[in-house]
Amino acid sequence: MIQLFEQHLHNNEMSINTVKSYVLNVSGYMKWFEESKGTDFKKLHRENVKDYISYLKTIKKNSASSINAKISALIKFNDFLIESNVQTEQAISKKDMLKLQTQYASLATVGLADVEKFRQLVLESDSKRNYAIVSLLAYCGLRISECLNIGVNDYNLTSRELIVSEGKGKKQRTVIISNKVKTAMQSWIKERSDKGIDSEYLFVSNRGSRIDRTVINKLFKQYSAVIGKELTPHDLRHFFCSHALENDMSVHEVANQAGHSNIHTTLLYTNPTRDKMLAKMDRL
Repeated sequence: MIQLFEQHLHNNEMSINTVKSYVLNVSGYMKWFEESKGTDFKKLHRENVKDYISYLKTIKKNSASSINAKISALIKFNDFLIESNVQTEQAISKKDMLKLQTQYASLATVGLADVEKFRQLVLESDSKRNYAIVSLLAYCGLRISECLNIGVNDYNLTSRELIVSEGKGKKQRTVIISNKVKTAMQSWIKERSDKGIDSEYLFVSNRGSRIDRTVINKLFKQYSAVIGKELTPHDLRHFFCSHALENDMSVHEVANQAGHSNIHTTLLYTNPTRDKMLAKMDRL
């Protein structure tokens, strides 16, 4: 049944990471069910689902966000079972989601000084390609997967626009390119041309194929060690959202640029950092 569910998710064009997450979480439920009930799984019963949520809370001590991820997977699995005529009733819904405590700390964990030091280290490594990638992440708010999927026909440096067509949920959006990102891209595009690279992708490996994200992850680990602070590609996306809001971009503008499907995600970046909260408290 898990294999059929996985195929169902792929057929609905869900991202690879989303499929992996859903399958992993539903498999976890199945394992719990068969071990605790001593019988094979046939369909979802609300009573069992409520027992499982209680188990995650009290025995496993999972966080609310972790439990909600498992609930989301079970909701999708429930929909699949109904579509497959395995069952008719809705055993779990969004109403079962746990309320999350309001987050008062900004999602951004790195500041402008960290980002600029990181970018400078990458620039001095003489990799125009890597410098352009890091600049796009930090100053356009792209996800790493979106960045590496940029095609040679997806950008216009004259109008400073970039079409992101492989974003979360397969949605397409137009991203505005800042001058510093434009400069970084121009340097790489010139080097790419000088090397005679012919690929449909903007960023390519030394072998001419689309660059793999593991290469970028290694790059981040290498330079994180140098600056003494761990940075990931997603940290630069967090930085962009926070930095953009602090520099007078509206919540809706940042949401459009970053590709947030829910404005509440963007609103999290309006929360103050711990240092700013301390400073404000000291003024009372």
